[in-house]
Amino acid sequence: MRNLKLFERFKSTQIHAFNSQDSPSTSNNGTPRINFFGHPKSTSKSISRSLLPHGFPTTELLEPLLESYLKPIDLVESLSNLYRRIESASEPETSMLYLEQYAVLRSLGDAKLLRRCLLNARRHAIDVPCKVVLSAWLRFDRREHELLGVDSMDCNGFSIECPKTSLTHGYHLDVVDKDCNCSTEYEDNNFASDGIKISRADEFSGLDEASDFSFCVGSEKAKCVRSRIAALSRPFEAMLYGSFVESTTSEIDFSENGFSIEAMLALNIYSRIKRVHLFRVETVFELLQLASKFCCDDLKSACEARLASSVTNLDRALTFVEYALEERTKLLLSACLQVFLRELPMSLQNPQVMRFFCCPETKEQLAFLGSECLFLLYYFLSQVGMDEKLTTEPMLILLERTREFARTNWQKALSLHQMGCVLFERKDYKAAQFHFRLASSLGHVYSLAGLSRTEYKQGKRYSAYKIMNFIISNHKPHGWMYQERSIYNVGVEKLKDLATATELDPTLTFPYKYRAVIKFEQKQMKEAFEEIDRLIQFKLSPECLELRAWLFLAIGDRESCLRDLRAVLSLEPNYAVFGGRMRDDLVEALTAQCIEVESEADCWVRLFERWSAVDDVGSLAVVHQMLQNDPSKNFLRFRQSLLLLRLNCQGAAMRCLRMAWNLATSKAERLVYEGWLLYDIGYVDETLTKAEEAISIQRSFEAYFLKAYVLADKNLDADEISCVVQVLEEALKCPSDGLRKGQALNNLGSIYIDLGLLDQAETAYKNALEIKHTRAHQGLARVYFLKNQRKEACEEMTKLIEKACSKAAAYEKRSEYCEREKAKEDLDMATTLDPLRTYPYRYRAAVLMDDQRETEAVEELSKAIAFRPELQTLHLRAAFHEATGKLSLAAQDCEAALCLDPNHTETLHLYSRSKDQASSIDNTIFGLD
Repeated sequence: MRNLKLFERFKSTQIHAFNSQDSPSTSNNGTPRINFFGHPKSTSKSISRSLLPHGFPTTELLEPLLESYLKPIDLVESLSNLYRRIESASEPETSMLYLEQYAVLRSLGDAKLLRRCLLNARRHAIDVPCKVVLSAWLRFDRREHELLGVDSMDCNGFSIECPKTSLTHGYHLDVVDKDCNCSTEYEDNNFASDGIKISRADEFSGLDEASDFSFCVGSEKAKCVRSRIAALSRPFEAMLYGSFVESTTSEIDFSENGFSIEAMLALNIYSRIKRVHLFRVETVFELLQLASKFCCDDLKSACEARLASSVTNLDRALTFVEYALEERTKLLLSACLQVFLRELPMSLQNPQVMRFFCCPETKEQLAFLGSECLFLLYYFLSQVGMDEKLTTEPMLILLERTREFARTNWQKALSLHQMGCVLFERKDYKAAQFHFRLASSLGHVYSLAGLSRTEYKQGKRYSAYKIMNFIISNHKPHGWMYQERSIYNVGVEKLKDLATATELDPTLTFPYKYRAVIKFEQKQMKEAFEEIDRLIQFKLSPECLELRAWLFLAIGDRESCLRDLRAVLSLEPNYAVFGGRMRDDLVEALTAQCIEVESEADCWVRLFERWSAVDDVGSLAVVHQMLQNDPSKNFLRFRQSLLLLRLNCQGAAMRCLRMAWNLATSKAERLVYEGWLLYDIGYVDETLTKAEEAISIQRSFEAYFLKAYVLADKNLDADEISCVVQVLEEALKCPSDGLRKGQALNNLGSIYIDLGLLDQAETAYKNALEIKHTRAHQGLARVYFLKNQRKEACEEMTKLIEKACSKAAAYEKRSEYCEREKAKEDLDMATTLDPLRTYPYRYRAAVLMDDQRETEAVEELSKAIAFRPELQTLHLRAAFHEATGKLSLAAQDCEAALCLDPNHTETLHLYSRSKDQASSIDNTIFGLD
């Protein structure tokens, strides 16, 4: 085992096996000799060895991933500062402050919170280029490019993302909630006459005013009205009415000015009707040049708008962009950029587009847009590149442009740190070290972790260790600091650092994985699985499941290995399992070795078992198998998305929904999936519209369920809530399986409780339990509690704990029905199983506060805030600070909480109260002085 090493590859957090050139498991041509379909009589161990010819995981090359975003040393202080600056900012500054908020909050990984930052940045954007970038960013954030049949320039019905709305100057604060009606308005953009050439016969078509002079181009004349041409600009006015010879002649020779007769005819028509929509694009280009030369501002704006509206595809954008740069026309350039950006990420693979963004000449030509807009543009491009895991030369240029256009400290630190991360992945450690050092000099302490890692990679282990020691000695301790130092430590000290890292930040995955592998190396198999299971229980990721699958295969448990691999591929279908060192048919090979071919009925039985056991990973695996057996069963992708949402894997869940949308066989089915996609990004009313439209086409369980779910989420009065009952009852009348009907009955019970109908709620929950919907125990317990049957409520939750594989939520809920000491035990268990749940911390802090142990109460909340600064926890700590007279700390926590949710009423009241008290104390002190 000592000779088996992981395949060194630092581009991901996956664990890889190293395949030596001299390995006996390879043939002469280097191809692994893998017997995937081993003989049925083979032992488990020998079969596992045949499936893992490259060895098992070792600790030697395990490393945590360097995170590529801003990581403030004191996130609460940073959020507090941001909130104050946003509240006091002028309108032109606000948009970029929200972008800064986006950059700071990326470390939390909350997709909805990040989208709200982008929405606010777009809402307050004024300049057209900034609007274009942010609208495209919002589109990319929804991954709309993954939807089949949706063109990149299509309007999705929302003004804030509409490509036409983005090309209008100024800001509109209601744009977030405003529906777009661009498709119903009369548009000058729809020019079917692009190919129509203006002839001299058209010169006075529909125009009555007599001409009094002519522009001559060669032998051809364009008859015009002197007063109308003069009104176009000061230079024309001076020419036609000033002291120039042209003011007294009836024919003006324009042959030497470089404009065609067609352009002069178009100028005449524009001077009369003030519109350019009749003209060919080529003619409008000439008019634009003429407008620039003779300072015709209104004509120039009209031509820009006409050309911008005609940029609807990549070919035309590539054609027009050079002219836009040459003429410095901001609107036309924005229209071209919009096409490039709305084609992301595909346009990053287009050589012409990348040449445009990366060439030095473009950098100089784009300068007139301003550094703020250009930073935003290149930040977006580099962010997409990093999401796509690009480490190419063009990617480095995009990051370099981001750095060059950065103006504030946070912009410079972010671009330098990201450049360091990409260079590190390219194994250019000296260059990465330079950029990390610069980023750290701007106050980004986390970049020192990158600096220490580059030292380590260059063989300077002690130097790396000293850097991390310096950070720990001079700053408030964070889990990532000890995790990083553990890389350079050995033996017991290494394990101590990892233990401290987990204590300070239990969400860090590396310590769990390292401890699991080292226990595996020491033949402590049970302890190895316990360690990785602890992590998977609250933080599901492909890397963690892959490690557990590897361990299962090592002990010959191929069925469990197959389950985890299926779950991995549900989370990330293109994931390179075992570092890509296995053949593509690994899952099929394991399937053949583990079980006989299962019928569809067998799979459904197994899915019911896993679902009833609240085993979401097992359920994911069964659904994956069923889809593999029959990919046409699209409704299973929807089930897959529900399971992934329950596991807090929002990105994977939305990907499944988009896939279901793509493969929907009917309009009604597609409307349901579209509704869920809209609901995910906060468009509640639009979701309801989709559900009702689906019902009008075809009554189905899923359409009614969606409608009921959305209605229940709105703030309804008692009469309106009762209609949710009717919708759910309609859903239950429609055909569906027991899994979904169990959920509907569970939701029905919840609505009955809201209406005070406890007997009906009890019936609904018991009906759900009859069809094995185990989670209904929780609802039934609530009913018993509301009926003052506390003991029965506690017993009901105990049943759920005994049946469920995922128990943290059940322990937390049972604590509400237990006596104080038992409640504390349950909440401690909930924290052990899932440290991301913040309610136990708040409960323990409240108990400590009741016992007048204020310092300990604040410390308890601070533990959770250190790795998850959640709104309710920040609010409670602010209230504790206010109660103990620490008003400045109370205000800071309130500001941080309001940065996460600026409309949280209770926090707004607390913030106002703490500020008033602080002001009153200051006035009192001033009076005494």
